[in-house]
Parts: sequence; C-alpha cells; structure tokens
Amino acid sequence: MSRILALDTTAESGSIALLEQGRVIEELLLHAPEGFSRALFDEVAGLLCRHGWTVRSIDCFAAAAGPGSFTGVRVGLAAVKGLADALGKPVVAVSNLQALAACGSAPLRAAVIDARRGEIYGGVYDAELRLVQGEVVTPFGAWLSSLPREPLEFVSTGFAPFRAALRGTSFAETAVTEKQAIAGALARIAAARLAAGQAQDPAGPDANYVRRSDAELLWKEP
Repeated sequence: MSRILALDTTAESGSIALLEQGRVIEELLLHAPEGFSRALFDEVAGLLCRHGWTVRSIDCFAAAAGPGSFTGVRVGLAAVKGLADALGKPVVAVSNLQALAACGSAPLRAAVIDARRGEIYGGVYDAELRLVQGEVVTPFGAWLSSLPREPLEFVSTGFAPFRAALRGTSFAETAVTEKQAIAGALARIAAARLAAGQAQDPAGPDANYVRRSDAELLWKEP
C-alpha cells in the first residue's frame, strides 16, 4: 500500500497527516495566524522524522484545494506540487468540503465552512462522497433554504456561528459533526484516487476557490 502526505493550509487552522496501508499514522492540527509559508516545511519535516519516513519514501502528495484563504490554498498546493515535481510523484487535490463530508456518517452530509463576509462555503455529499448539491458561496440562510428536506448531517470545521440560524427551522434537531483537522480525510481520499489511477501529474491540480478573489471583486474596467 502507498504512503501519502496530506496538507491543509486553507485556513488559519490547518493540518498535516501521514497515511500508510490505508491507515492514518498521525494527523496534526496546526495553527498559523500569520500564514503557513514559513512554518509548513518545518512541521512536515518533524512529522516525517517522528515516523522515520523520508520525503522520497512518499508515493503521493495530497493537498486541500479550497475553498478557503486564497493565499493559504496557494501555499498548500504549491508545496505538494513542488515536492511531487522534484521527486517524480503524483498529486491529488481535494475539495475541503468533500474532505469534511468524509468525516460525517449520515447518508447525506451538508459540509459547511465559514467564508466570512456573512457567507459560507457549502456543498452536499452522499455517503460515497459524490456531490449531490453543488459547492457554493452564499449566505447561510439562503443555503439552508436550498438544502434537501430529507434527513442529513451538518459537517463543519466550526459550527458555532450557524447554530442560532437553525432555531425554528426544520433543521433545528439536525445532527452536527465538527472536525477541525481534515488532513487525514484528505489522505484517505487521495489514497482511493491513487489506487483508481486518478492521481495527477504535478502540473495538473488547480485551486478550488468557489468565489472570486478580492482583487477580482474590486477591479473595475478602465
């Protein structure tokens, strides 16, 4: 079985994980309020050292492709693409929302991340992690009103900002699963894609921003 290194640098709190023989060996939650560009490789080196791995022993590199912080998304993708390119290894880029859905247990999982600006990133997946309702960026209330009425589970990195909005709705008693570190889920998805021949050349993976950057939003035609 393959060895996977997975990184999530898409938010202030991120994570890294190692997977071998289908099992997550270690998943480490990281907090980097000033960004991951300086600390990431030191954390990865420490993680590899603890388990006696070398970077050359890794068979596939995985990264959270977003949605999330634009700079954070780029840091993680650039890191795995650079390592994979140097070592001649494949890359898997995974949506954060799909990775969150993998942390749930219900047949239908509504993955949600705080996008700030009064909005959320959301997507609905089934138990096979197939997208049932497309990934969007929208106010939480609008997303809530669009969700399927069949039983589902909310899965989030932090659901506290949204709980009040559930009161008085048909989702008031809906189960909620919170999982801050998603690198382990990323690694498991990457292992499945690698086994299915769906990993990519390092040049292939792209970011999953869902919404436009601030520069694009503020830019106007001359």
